[in-house]
Amino acid sequence: MDILTTYGVMLVIFAAVVGFFMAWGIGANDVANAMGTSVGSKALTIKQAIIIAMIFEFAGAYLAGGEVTSTIRKGIIDSEPFMQVPELFVIGMISSLIAAGTWLAVASYMGWPVSTTHSIVGAIIGFAVIAAGTEAINWAKVGGIVGSWVVTPLLSGVLAYIIFMSAQRFIFDTDNPIKNAKRYVPVYMALGGFVLALVTIKKGLKHVFKDASISLSTTEAYMYAALVGIIVAFIGSFFIARLKIDEQADKEMQFNNVEKIFAILMIVTACCMAFAHGSNDVANAIGPLAAVVSVVDNDGVIGAKAALAWWILPLGAVGIVAGLALFGHRVMATIGKGITHLTPSRGFAAELAAATTVVIASGTGLPISTTQTLVGAVLGVGFARGIAALNLGTVRNIVVSWVVTLPAGAGLAIIAYLILTSILL
Repeated sequence: MDILTTYGVMLVIFAAVVGFFMAWGIGANDVANAMGTSVGSKALTIKQAIIIAMIFEFAGAYLAGGEVTSTIRKGIIDSEPFMQVPELFVIGMISSLIAAGTWLAVASYMGWPVSTTHSIVGAIIGFAVIAAGTEAINWAKVGGIVGSWVVTPLLSGVLAYIIFMSAQRFIFDTDNPIKNAKRYVPVYMALGGFVLALVTIKKGLKHVFKDASISLSTTEAYMYAALVGIIVAFIGSFFIARLKIDEQADKEMQFNNVEKIFAILMIVTACCMAFAHGSNDVANAIGPLAAVVSVVDNDGVIGAKAALAWWILPLGAVGIVAGLALFGHRVMATIGKGITHLTPSRGFAAELAAATTVVIASGTGLPISTTQTLVGAVLGVGFARGIAALNLGTVRNIVVSWVVTLPAGAGLAIIAYLILTSILL
């Protein structure tokens, strides 16, 4: 307890630094995956993808990141064993950030698309077991999170399959694909805008305007989100109308032109995916940081009602953007090119399905793996074209990297915890 009184400010600063390091790792690894479909389908260049991600990742993390943060901060471990020794809790959370950040830096350097959620959950479990024993783990909560790692790729895969098959049915398998693309693509754009707006309105506004009396009913929220979707559709229609397309061209050229239209749509879904990712995965970096700040600010009281400090969400958002811009290109190619051949229409189906799944998870406070969600969506698109369209070797390597990540996070956290306790205690 004396440590928190004497070195409280230093511990918070150190936690902020390693929290930023963790967010940098998320940007380098996970955000690169989220943008990989856009780049792999050639709808966006790497530079364009990074600019879009920088804007919308920051917006998602800042506007809608608070819901999941509370799960990472309070849900995974039971704080009861640490009530008398809050300094161990603080050191443990810092150790978790060091461990997960280190693993992500290594994986990003090697070009492995790993799960940041696996990394931080494994790290928190590792420090808690060494510090307080297995009874400190909220196994029911961990079980729910692990269950989501199975359910969410399945959900995103099914959604991607349905979206892709609907595009096949209403556009590609018709006599006039160009005409039908101009008719139906704005509908897909409206759906993307609706998803993006809904999570902002329902989950984001209360974090931005904590002291204001802004309260929308569910009906009002859906109405405003629908309005945003309609506006996005009109804007999309305007840009589609400006494309120079020969509707009398042969079928092959018509398909190529339809893909041009879908490339515009992918810009919308890339924004959705970046926003959704920022809203969900910023928690992996700032959840433990928020826990440290809460304990230090409340004189060692764990679990006290403490508002998220104003500077924490922006710190995580800036860290994510920095990691993507400086290191993201190493991982981006894996999902964009390695699993299955992506065109703008296929990439769109995968991104919209993954964004929708992440938004649902973020709204329920479940810290899912964006990497797994996106891989599930890309697999769903691949299955729609037949099993031969999938590169099963790449899929196997990705799954192996997921399995390794959780124990790697736990092991590194134990090492970091032992080192820090030997220095500080």
